[in-house]
Amino acid sequence: MNTKMIRYILGKMLGAEALLLMLPALVGAIYGEHEGISFLIPAMMLVCIYFFTGRKKPEKTTIYGKDGMVIVALAWLLWSVFGALPFVISREIPDYIDALFETVSGFTTTGSSILTDVEALSKCMLFWRSFTHWVGGMGVLVFVLMLTSLDKNSSMYLMTAEVPGPEKEKLAPKMMSTARILYGIYFGMTILQTILLLFGGMNLFDSLLHAFGTAGTGGFSNYAASVGHFDSAYIDVVVSVFMILFGINFSLFYMLLLREFKGVWKNEELRAYLLIITVSTLLIAMNISGQFASPLKAFRYALFQVASIITTTGYATADFVQWPMFSKCILLLLMVTGACASSTGGGIKVSRVLIILKTIKREIKQMTHPKSVSIIRVNGKKMGTDVIRRVCAYLMAYAVVAIGSILLVSIDNKDFATTFSSVMATLNNIGPGIGAVGPAGNFAEFSVFSKLIFCIDMLAGRLELFPFLMLITLPVWKKQF
Repeated sequence: MNTKMIRYILGKMLGAEALLLMLPALVGAIYGEHEGISFLIPAMMLVCIYFFTGRKKPEKTTIYGKDGMVIVALAWLLWSVFGALPFVISREIPDYIDALFETVSGFTTTGSSILTDVEALSKCMLFWRSFTHWVGGMGVLVFVLMLTSLDKNSSMYLMTAEVPGPEKEKLAPKMMSTARILYGIYFGMTILQTILLLFGGMNLFDSLLHAFGTAGTGGFSNYAASVGHFDSAYIDVVVSVFMILFGINFSLFYMLLLREFKGVWKNEELRAYLLIITVSTLLIAMNISGQFASPLKAFRYALFQVASIITTTGYATADFVQWPMFSKCILLLLMVTGACASSTGGGIKVSRVLIILKTIKREIKQMTHPKSVSIIRVNGKKMGTDVIRRVCAYLMAYAVVAIGSILLVSIDNKDFATTFSSVMATLNNIGPGIGAVGPAGNFAEFSVFSKLIFCIDMLAGRLELFPFLMLITLPVWKKQF
């Protein structure tokens, strides 16, 4: 393990976070809030760390898969640890564990919250809280890759460890170029949504915060009622459409820019993703139609909640805890399924679901026709045994982490719906669950121990388990491993 290179990259990462902390400090200055000073203290701490560890590149710069996973896991953990300090220093979230929970939830684009009165926060704190979604949505390592020249020997393993999905795609020969293409698309879509929300009557501050939350599929709002605060069909539609868009594989947007329209539509994962959204919306709309004045209004609320849950954004315009059990069961299934690979959404990912279903189909076929040879293809590409093995390993690890977390959180003695959905909401980076952690609730009543479990789940879920599992596995630190 190249520990010097790990320290160097982490130093650059923390130096980048110091720069990001200047933005909410500037927002505080614009609104005349003294809380903005709270961002300068951790920023100075991070600058000092950068000067000691992140300026001089080691002679040996090569890193491998193991190093990349450890770097990614530590980077996300350290960004959260330092990113929580402004909340504590300003006393707006005086308890550090609560502040850490809120920050981890922000960077991992989960959107779960311990705040009982979010509207009491200062503008600069609200900005930082939502801005963490935007940075974490595409990935903190991808963000730094875009800004630096950390491309020659390191970036491939860093992006492989951080970008979600069973397979990683390069849009350009160099990973740094890929990072810049991804962020260019990401930035452009965020600006477009902000403009459209301004047309809907939102002010600039609200538009930015809700665009950050939608782009990162995070779901933090500066209002207790979330997007439902605006009670606007136009805003609901705009946010719904962009949540769905940010749940799509970003390489498809690049293909659109290249005018490869047929290739986009032939993408099997995209078609499955859109089909799931359509069917789920129609089923829920019919199921809840009796609770609304018209079928169109029921469709509007169903679409928003389906888009929010499958993309793991977590915004809400209705308290779906009050909906019929059939609708809640569909939403629970969407929580686990998640969005597309290489998007900003969480969950297992539609591509993995497709691979598992096709694997099951192949096994059934081979049981009935033992001599048959069947090849699994997704998007026209042959899925090798290594990809199928990784998908199966991921699902087994997912089950182990989920079951273990549910058992540990059950010590708090909450009801089953709250206990189960709280773990699903954090592990899949969704935000709201069912029961006491529904859209109208929060995670404030859980014990410190459970909140720490949720933090681990959020980080593990965002990094697709293995980087974080590798970090807490002792053999990774042995040189012979």
